[in-house]
Amino acid sequence: MFTLIKCVFKYFFRILSSMQIDDLFNILHNAVESQHNGKKISLKEMAQSLGISMRTYQDWKLGRAQPQAAAAVMKMLGQLDDDEIIRAVRKINKLKG
Repeated sequence: MFTLIKCVFKYFFRILSSMQIDDLFNILHNAVESQHNGKKISLKEMAQSLGISMRTYQDWKLGRAQPQAAAAVMKMLGQLDDDEIIRAVRKINKLKG
């Protein structure tokens, strides 16, 4: 499983420069829905879970705005090994309370 996670992040890291950020958000949105047994997640619900406005999330998904932080986060995660990715994600999840 760890190798799969690392491969996914390295894949995103490699294609990030050639991929539109809206494509990345659409892929990740669909992956989150898949994780919830295919239950559709509205833009509003996803925005709330990320702590941003629906309008901001909608702009990201439609490519009208490109959050530079998202690209930076993906690049940083792409530099970590599997165990560090898992530890970082667990720490982030703990911060959410």
